Amino acid sequence: MPKSKSVSKRVTVVGPSRRPGGGDGVASGQPSYRVTQSETVTRGPKQIHDIKMAAEERYQRVTTGLSDESKRVLADMRREATPEPIDQPADMVMGGAEDDDAWEDVPEPDSAVASITYAIRDLLESRPMYRKYRDQRTWRQRVRNLDENWRPLLPQLVDAYVHWRYGTSSNIGAAAEPSDYDFDLETIDIYNPARTTTIRRSAADVSIAEVLVRNGFLGTVPLFPSRAVSLKTLELLRIIRLFKPSFSIEAFTKVICHVYVIPYRRYLRTAIGDAYDIYLTILRFVRKHVVSSLGRDSPDWRVKNACPACSYKQLEGESPATFSRIVVMDGNNSLKRMAPSGTRKIGDARVFDESDYFLPTEYVEQFAHEVRGRQLGERPEVPVRDADNNEDPFEAAEQEGDPTDGQDVISTCTRNWKAAAADDKKRMWAVFEETGIFACACRHGLMLYLVDMIRSGELAKYPLAIVAKLCATLGERMLIGYDVGCSFLQTIAQSSLGETFNNLDCRMCVNAFHGYSHAYPCQVQHHPNVIAGAGLEDLETLERIFSASNQLAPVTCYASAYRRRVLIDEFFQQWDDEKYQNIGLMLYNNYVQALDIIETQSVALTDALRSLQLDADDLRRFQDDERRYFAELRDEEPSNLHAVAYVEALQDLQTMSEALTSTSRQFLDTARGSVTWAPPETGPTAYYQALSQTRKLETKRRTLRENIQNLTAEVVEMEARLNITNRWQPGDVQYEETLKYIMTRKYQKALGKLQRLVIQRLFELHKLNLSQTAYRVRSYIAKNLQTRCKAIRQAVNDYNAAAAQLNPPRPPLDWSKVSHFSFLEEFSLLDDTRNDIRNRPWASPAIRETMRTARRVVRASKEIDNVNREIRRLHTAICDEETLFTRVLRDLQAAKDPLYGATLECCQRRRSMNAYNLAYIQKLYDLKGFTGTPGPGIRAGTSIGAGLQSKAPAAPSPAPAPVIPPSIPGLLRPFEELVSDESIHIGRDEEDAEVQVDEEDVREVSELVEHMSDIAVLL
Repeated sequence: MPKSKSVSKRVTVVGPSRRPGGGDGVASGQPSYRVTQSETVTRGPKQIHDIKMAAEERYQRVTTGLSDESKRVLADMRREATPEPIDQPADMVMGGAEDDDAWEDVPEPDSAVASITYAIRDLLESRPMYRKYRDQRTWRQRVRNLDENWRPLLPQLVDAYVHWRYGTSSNIGAAAEPSDYDFDLETIDIYNPARTTTIRRSAADVSIAEVLVRNGFLGTVPLFPSRAVSLKTLELLRIIRLFKPSFSIEAFTKVICHVYVIPYRRYLRTAIGDAYDIYLTILRFVRKHVVSSLGRDSPDWRVKNACPACSYKQLEGESPATFSRIVVMDGNNSLKRMAPSGTRKIGDARVFDESDYFLPTEYVEQFAHEVRGRQLGERPEVPVRDADNNEDPFEAAEQEGDPTDGQDVISTCTRNWKAAAADDKKRMWAVFEETGIFACACRHGLMLYLVDMIRSGELAKYPLAIVAKLCATLGERMLIGYDVGCSFLQTIAQSSLGETFNNLDCRMCVNAFHGYSHAYPCQVQHHPNVIAGAGLEDLETLERIFSASNQLAPVTCYASAYRRRVLIDEFFQQWDDEKYQNIGLMLYNNYVQALDIIETQSVALTDALRSLQLDADDLRRFQDDERRYFAELRDEEPSNLHAVAYVEALQDLQTMSEALTSTSRQFLDTARGSVTWAPPETGPTAYYQALSQTRKLETKRRTLRENIQNLTAEVVEMEARLNITNRWQPGDVQYEETLKYIMTRKYQKALGKLQRLVIQRLFELHKLNLSQTAYRVRSYIAKNLQTRCKAIRQAVNDYNAAAAQLNPPRPPLDWSKVSHFSFLEEFSLLDDTRNDIRNRPWASPAIRETMRTARRVVRASKEIDNVNREIRRLHTAICDEETLFTRVLRDLQAAKDPLYGATLECCQRRRSMNAYNLAYIQKLYDLKGFTGTPGPGIRAGTSIGAGLQSKAPAAPSPAPAPVIPPSIPGLLRPFEELVSDESIHIGRDEEDAEVQVDEEDVREVSELVEHMSDIAVLL
C-alpha cells in the first residue's frame, strides 16, 4: 500500500452517543460509543508524541509504589514491554522524521468509508487491550467434554501413576534429566508452594496428561492444561476426607490459598475438584487391578467374603450355627441431595456405577408395585412434626406401598413406631432428588448393600430389593433385623419373595431398642431377647453406622449425583476397613460381657428359682404359655361396644335430667310466694331489667330440654335395635357390668396415652445423643423433652386416678419406673384387665423378673457359642490370607509386574489390621472362661492353613524391597514392624470399662505375630 507524503496524521474524534434530550445512551449511566461523522483534527509527530508522553506520565503516577513484580505483571496484562522512560527526547521515541513508524498508511482514495474505518481502529486501540472470551458452552457440555476427553487417557494415566508411585529408582531418575522438551507449568502443591514447576518430558512422550502424572502432577483438563495439581496434594485431600468426611474441597482450597498467601479463588476450587475426581478414578483402576491379582474380583465377592467372622464357614469340626448370617437393614434420610430448581437441567450428568455397594435403580424398581399402598383413609393416625410438607398426594391407585402395607389390619406396632407411619406422612419434599439411603450390614458392622431412596420416604421396594439380593447371594437361614420387621414379614409374604424367603428358612425380627416400642404380643415373638441363636446381639448396628455417616451430610446435600455416590462409596470403604480391623476387639468384648453375665446373674437366677420353688423347665413352660396367650389375644367384642354406647347414653340422659331439675328449681326460686295481679309501680315498667335476671336460667332450661329430647330419642332407638325391653337402671347386673367395663376402657385410654408419651420421650433421647445432631436441633429436642416430661407426669397422675377406680384397683405407678425403657414391656400386661391374666404364674412380677434373667443368661451362653465359632473363623481367615499374600507377591515380583508395589501396599495395610486382630484373638484365647478351640482351623475341602501349624523350614534370603519414591516416605513397611508393641497395644482407659492388657501379654502376642510373619515369608 503506498505511503502518504504528508507528515501529519489524521485523527477522527468519536464521542459517546447521546439520546435526544441530553440523556445518556444507556440506563446504567455508562456511555454507549458509536461511530459518527465528526470533525477531523490534523496533528504532527510532535503532538502525537506529547499525547503519548502525557499518557505515560499518568501511568507512571498511578503505578508509583508498586513492586517490580507487580509492575511486570501489569505490563504483561497490557501486552507490552516494560514502560518507557518519560524523559526520553522526542527524536529517540519517534526515530526522527525518517522513521517509517511516523507515517500513517492511508487508503486511496480518501473516502468517507475509509475515514470511518480508521476511526473505529483508533477507538479500539485507545481502549484497554482486554479481550474477554465468552464461553457459550453450558456446564453440562463442559463436564461431558471433559469426561469424554479423560476416558481414553485413563489406561495411560493408571500406568503412569503406578510408575510414579511404585516405580524403581532407575525409572524415577531417568525422568529427572532435563531436555529441550521440558516446559514450565503453573502448579498447586501444598508441599512446595511455588507458582510454577518445570515438567520433565522426553521426545517419546506424546500425551501431556501422562507426562504430568509421571512427574507427580495431574492436569485439571486432559488436553491442554494450564494448571496442574500435585498427586501428593490430592492424596493428602483423600486421606483427610477418609477420617473427616465433612471436610469439603472448598475448605481444602482455602488451606491451599493460605499456604500460597493469596485470597480464595473459586476457580481454584473447581480445578482441584476436577483433578480430584480423576485422581479417585485412577485409584479405583489401580484397586481393581490389585483385587484382580488377589483373585477377589468375582461378582459379589465382597458381600460373600468381606466379613470372615460371618463368611469363613465350613471349618472342620465347627458346630452348626442357628443362623448362617445375622444382618440388619434400615433407612436413613441424612444423606439427601438437592434436586435442580425449576426447569434447570442437571449439569453433571455423569453416572457412578462402579460401586459394588449400591444396587442398580433398575433392579430396585422391579419391586415398586409388589405391595399396593394403603388407602389414605386407612392410614394410622401418627403425629408428624413436619408441617411444611406441601407435596400433593398421589392418587391412591398410584401409590407405592411402605414396608407395613402388607398387613391386612393395621397393627399396634405400626401405630406406635414412626417408621411405619403412613406414606403421605413420610414423603419427602420435592426439593430433594435423593432423600437418603436404605442400608444393609452384617452384625459386625461391615456394609453389604446400599439403595438410594429417590423422591420418597421408606417405601417397601427398598427393603424388598435388599432381601431379594440377600437371598440370591447369601442363601439360607438368615436372621434379618428391621425396626418394623414384624409388619414387613407380612409384606414379604404377600410379595413375589414370599415362597423363596420361606424355602430358605429365613426369619425377620425387630431391633432391641426399637422393639420396646412394639406391642408386647409382637415382642414375645420378634424381639431378639426371645429368639434362640441371636445371642446378645441388639441388631442396632445401623444406628451406629448412620451416626458416623451423617458426617457426610454437609458435603452431599449440594453435590452432584455422581460426586455424592463417590463420597458415599469412599466413606463406606474406609468404614469397612475400620470395622474389619476391630472385629477381634468386638468379639473379645462380647465374650467378656457374656462371661460377666453368666458369672454375676447365674447366682441370682439360682437363688430366685430356689425361693420361688421353680426350675428351668417351669420357666420354659411359662414362656410358651405367655407366647400362646398373646398370640390368641383378640380385640373386644362388638356387643361390648354396643353395650358401652347404650350405658353411656343412659348416663348422659341421667346427667341431663338432673341438670334440668336443678335449673328449674333455681328458676322457680326467683318467683314470689304467690302469683297475683298487681298494678304497675310508679314510673316506667322495668321490663328489660326483669328479663335480664331470668334470661340465663330460661336459656339453660331450654337447652337442657332439647338435649333430653335428643338423648331420649337416641336411647329409644338403641333399645329397639338391641332388643332391650326394659330400660337398664343403676343397680341392674347388666348395667353394673357395663359400667365396670367403661371404667376399664378409661383406664386403658390413660395407659395408652402414657405409653405413647414414653415412646416419644425415649426416641427423642436417642436422637439427642446421636453424633452430628445440630445444636439448634438438640436445643429443640431438649425443650420438647421438658414439655414431654411434664406431660408424662400428668399422664401418670391420670393413670393412677383411673387405676384406682378399677375393681380391684390397680397399683399406682411412680415416675422412676415409667422413666426407664424396660417399663414398655409391661404395657400389655397392664392393659389387660381380665382376671385370668392376673391368675397366671408368668404375670407375677417376681416370676417375670426371673424369666427375664434366665433369658439373659441363656443368650449370654449362646453368645459364647457364636464367638467361639466366629473367632476361629477369623483366625483361620487371617492365616489363609497371609498365605495368599505371600504367594501372590512372590509371583508378581518374579514376573516383575508393575502392580507389585500397589499389591504390596495393599497387603501391608491388611497385615497391619490382621496383626491388631491377632492381638485380641490371642487375648481371647487366654481368657479364664474360654471354651472354644484355640488356634486356626482348616476350611473344608482345602489344605490351606494346615502348614501354618507345623514348624517352618529355614528362611530363604529376603527379597529386595521395592524402591519407595521420595515423595511418599514411609509408604511401605516390613510386616515385622507392624507388630511392634506400640502398633498392637490394646489397652483401654477405665472410663471405657475395657480390660487392660499388660506388657507381658503384648510381648507374647508380638512373638506370635512375628512367628506367623516368618512362616509366611517361608511359604
